[in-house]
Amino acid sequence: MSRRGWALFVAMGVIWGIPYLLIKVADGGVSVPVLVFTRVTVGSLLLLPVALRRHELGALRGHWPWLVAFAGFEIVGPFALLSSAEKHLASSTTGLLVAAVPIFGAVLARFTGGQDRLTLVRWTGLIVGFGGVAVLAGPDAAHGDAVSVVEVLLTALGYSIGPMIANRKLQDVPPAAVNTVCLGMTALAYVVPAALSWPHTTPSAKVITSLIALGAICTATAFIVFFALIAEVGPARATVITYVNPAVAVALGVIVLGEHLTPEIAGAFVLILGGSVLATRGGARTSPSAPPVGPRPEHRTGATDAAG
Repeated sequence: MSRRGWALFVAMGVIWGIPYLLIKVADGGVSVPVLVFTRVTVGSLLLLPVALRRHELGALRGHWPWLVAFAGFEIVGPFALLSSAEKHLASSTTGLLVAAVPIFGAVLARFTGGQDRLTLVRWTGLIVGFGGVAVLAGPDAAHGDAVSVVEVLLTALGYSIGPMIANRKLQDVPPAAVNTVCLGMTALAYVVPAALSWPHTTPSAKVITSLIALGAICTATAFIVFFALIAEVGPARATVITYVNPAVAVALGVIVLGEHLTPEIAGAFVLILGGSVLATRGGARTSPSAPPVGPRPEHRTGATDAAG
């Protein structure tokens, strides 16, 4: 890759690796509805000028049912579930559990008309990856955080369904417009819960900064940088950030928040990411004329797959 390509790649690896840290900080000062509402509102307002300048909003006509479905699976549910889970789980644990997105995606693609067969290598990857999830989630579930673990796994499931909707039903819709509108719809969905749980006192500067950074950096800026990365290196190489983000999440959790790097986390890191790589390897096609089903990065609009 070119120097610019590497710079964009590193930027995305960091940008979509830090939401877990910021969510953990913001959780300490505001409710989940306020956190989600603030994040998506900031993101939508920053992306709106981009969509307007490119005259892209008109292209959304006729796609509203799928836009609603995409927003629900990719943003409305996952953003709240992730924020709720991090009230009880370490940010490093959350980041690694969300790294199971490619594994869920491989399974869903197989059973929803996917083009690639699950070869022995890919089955091995699924088993290894889910083994990593079990290693990581088991201790937390045993200590009473089973609900939080389920919330993160449901987030990963939503992050795997969202790109499939985008790929199959929103393939020809400009991504900036999709992001703007879906974030805006999420803001409307959370405006009443956020108003009812708005803090009575002004949150700390650290919490406010985290909220603004989540919306401006991890949502709006992330999409702009990611689109530039795709244009520079192509969609295939751009998706490799999926395997970088969890490492950033774990490192930040340990360095900034003082979370412990336990043997379970280290082992789960190897199993989940190794399993994800194997599970998403290209396999034999079931039919050369079948439509593509893998998540197209140019239409990836949530926080993150690893974006949180």
